[in-house]
Amino acid sequence: MKRAWVWPVLIAAPIVLAALSLMVGKAATPLSAWIDHDDPRWAIIFELRAPRAILAILVGGALGLAGAAMQGYTRNPLADPGVLGVSAMAALGAVLTLYFGLAAATPWLLPVAAITGAILGVLILMALSGLSGSAITFLLTGIVLQSVAGAAVALALSLAPNPWATQEIIDWLMGSLTDRSYDDVRLALPFIAAGAALLFSLRRALDALSLGEASAVSLGTNLRRTQAILAAGLGLAVGACVAVTGVLGFVGLIAPHLLRPLTSGEPGRLLAPSAFGGAALVLLADILVRATPSAAEIKLGVALSAIGGPFFLLVLLAMRRRVA
Repeated sequence: MKRAWVWPVLIAAPIVLAALSLMVGKAATPLSAWIDHDDPRWAIIFELRAPRAILAILVGGALGLAGAAMQGYTRNPLADPGVLGVSAMAALGAVLTLYFGLAAATPWLLPVAAITGAILGVLILMALSGLSGSAITFLLTGIVLQSVAGAAVALALSLAPNPWATQEIIDWLMGSLTDRSYDDVRLALPFIAAGAALLFSLRRALDALSLGEASAVSLGTNLRRTQAILAAGLGLAVGACVAVTGVLGFVGLIAPHLLRPLTSGEPGRLLAPSAFGGAALVLLADILVRATPSAAEIKLGVALSAIGGPFFLLVLLAMRRRVA
């Protein structure tokens, strides 16, 4: 990091926001309620809001890390699991389990299906666009992948056996942390941890790839092995996130972009900051949707899309100015 204050801020931001997340909501929770187990608000803090905050950290960190890894591998600032259809493919896998009623009977099938869909999405994306594809080629490939996955999800919705199944799928696709429990934390944590470990193991390979494929190979980087590890890491991390929260877009685009200027442009050094930045971003967005004065809580995925859409447009405009 270029500046000494960056790491303390990155570490402190999720901690402060997590504490704030435990306090924000429809019910006021003074500090006295945090230590009095007989206070009914204690259960609100530690049984309802705490798992939600933990999931926000896990999911935000995983998506921020995944975005940084994709951008470093492809050398493309537009790479992001949500924008490029990886999350949509994970959603398709999960929706199929909801459609056929398999998730209710066998809960572990939902994350497995989401992870399988995410891995398949990564492999298709890389196969169609190529390692050295241009930004436009990579973006168009991702749009095609997202469109195909979205069409398949729409087909599942139109053929849903009953309106309750349809509503369950729609609510889940919009992305939310509402009513999540420690069971969801236990479900997602092992997969996210395994995926993050795989992605962090690519630090040196990503730095080498920033010099070009030929230079990376000359430095001892095995491109096929790197691609396989990346696909597995993204599949585990993104698939687990989608399985417990639904689709949350743009986290992996925003966090690396905001923090890249502080890392000397080295992809490997951007991974950890992006994880912290993604966690802070999702926590902040979740606090804002709960603090919004409305009868029904705004879906977290909708709020992140409202933030990420304009941000994505600004990135495109900045790239266009640099090319011109």
